Amino acid sequence: MAETVRADSPLKSSYRNVPAAEVQGSGLSVGQRTTRIAISSLLAADSPRSAGENAEHIRLLADSGARLPPIVVQRSTMRVIDGMHRLRAAALRGETEIEVRFFDGAEEDSFLLAVRSNIAHGLPLSQEERAAAAQRIIRSHAQWSNQAIGEVTGLDAKTIAALRRDAKDVPQLDARIGRDGRVRPVDGAQGRRLAGELMAEQPDAPLRKIAHAAGVSLGTASDVRRRIRNGQDPVPAGRQKADPQPPARYAASEDRSGTTAPRTAEQNRRILLQKLRKDPSLRCNEAGRALLRWLEVQAVEGEDWERLLDSVPMHCAATIVELARGCSGVWQDFAAQLERRGRASA
Repeated sequence: MAETVRADSPLKSSYRNVPAAEVQGSGLSVGQRTTRIAISSLLAADSPRSAGENAEHIRLLADSGARLPPIVVQRSTMRVIDGMHRLRAAALRGETEIEVRFFDGAEEDSFLLAVRSNIAHGLPLSQEERAAAAQRIIRSHAQWSNQAIGEVTGLDAKTIAALRRDAKDVPQLDARIGRDGRVRPVDGAQGRRLAGELMAEQPDAPLRKIAHAAGVSLGTASDVRRRIRNGQDPVPAGRQKADPQPPARYAASEDRSGTTAPRTAEQNRRILLQKLRKDPSLRCNEAGRALLRWLEVQAVEGEDWERLLDSVPMHCAATIVELARGCSGVWQDFAAQLERRGRASA
């Protein structure tokens, strides 16, 4: 690691030896290894600074006589993420090389890291620059919660929420990813209803498991169970939206004789699949979308099964039986491994 600014330097307060975890922020990982590369090979930063570079700050860095911390560069584009003032100061000193640490993440995440880095050290971003950065991140990372964006930009969640309401062309998602990486519904009532549905489906499941699956706190899950046992709706009246939908799995349905009957396994699968389609942690990456496509193919309902059975030529039956059982075994193995991971995580 490069030597940091000397203790008696006036820059000590702004360029301290920041731990890697602090500048990474929100899971953005920067390599620990440093290397010296030619200054001429680097591109200017996609900076959150609306006013551009500060000439006085560059001069102060150049005259400090200290070896400054390495700058952060995106490897795939060779664009500076954090350290333009240090880069300009090195050039002003007549240096031809500079020490860097590489970031190997996606290009759209480079701006996140630039913002996070510039509220952690160096010349701080102004309130207006942070707000402008937040507006951009709301558009590029709409699936992030207000708290997660607030952590990156140094703004509180209420400010982010206000900026989100004023933003145009931002996807309206049913759930968002929090600072801890967990997906939670935007509307708390949805989480309560999902918890109630899971309790009806798995009455003996531990509260912690229900809370984790529904994306609610343990206290909320406990309150939902209490309300259901008392014959109440899991969502308190004050949180109900206009024309609320009845709970999906503990609502009764009528059979042909007019009597009530529990929902069928097919209906439950349809409801679960519908909720998964709305989950941004699956929709927003290629592997998740592929899994959804496979699940949709597998979630065949009763009438469709009848049509499929009728369409199979008898001379192909043995082959299709073998393939179907093989696919069933693969999914059973997949479910078992996923279940084991879930237990280990819990």
